Amino acid sequence: MMQHDDNQLWSERYRVAAEDWVEKEASAALLEDCKSAVLAQSMAQLGDVPVAHAERTVKASDQWEDYVTKTVNARKAANLAKVQLEYIKMKAWEEKDANATRRAEMNI
Repeated sequence: MMQHDDNQLWSERYRVAAEDWVEKEASAALLEDCKSAVLAQSMAQLGDVPVAHAERTVKASDQWEDYVTKTVNARKAANLAKVQLEYIKMKAWEEKDANATRRAEMNI
């Protein structure tokens, strides 16, 4: 989770969180989009073997497990960054609503 200055405007907190989410989303998307290419490259490195055999070999490898784990962890990080972004948005709204309520109570 990101650290912030309590005096920092909510808009700035949102901007920082949004940039973090964009970076993490791009990383996750890249890993997901390259999955077929990585599989094909790994299969090609095995040489002239039947496709089903090559795919089974690659998908049973530690390298493939690492790639899939990295992809899942990147998506998790992007999702958590998005949750943080939404949290900041909600906290800003709550503060605005609380201030409006205080102003209305002062006018009573």
